Amino acid sequence: MSSDLHVVPGRLDVPDDPIAAIQARLRKYPQARVEIATDRAIVHPSSPKGFEVGFRIRAGRYHVHCSGWHEEFNSSAEALNCFAFALSSACRLKVTSRGRMAYRWELQYHRDGRWVADSGVGLWFFPFWRSLKVTYLQNDLLEAA
Repeated sequence: MSSDLHVVPGRLDVPDDPIAAIQARLRKYPQARVEIATDRAIVHPSSPKGFEVGFRIRAGRYHVHCSGWHEEFNSSAEALNCFAFALSSACRLKVTSRGRMAYRWELQYHRDGRWVADSGVGLWFFPFWRSLKVTYLQNDLLEAA
């Protein structure tokens, strides 16, 4: 994640148990559709214009995913901040497809009146001959800074 990203108000502090911190924070949002397990949390989109956000702990590392986009963190604090950011209106996900197949996901943040790419992931093999489609998805569960 870029250091340019704005922190979401009330961000998740560094806890001993990041999943418990997520669960406690999301109790304030009864409209959120959440799946919690001992090693992961998934927040489902609240509208067709939103995207799934997940947090997972594996082998002492922290993984955040937003539909097809994903990043791994060494620090639970960084991962929790990314997770909260993805649930806010300060973030959006650019999804590029060919035909019906999504093959590139780019996390973006808003700065100076425009959306700026932070990081992206993509597939190597996709039907490049199919028609191009770009979709923008955005959550609004948490308020942006």
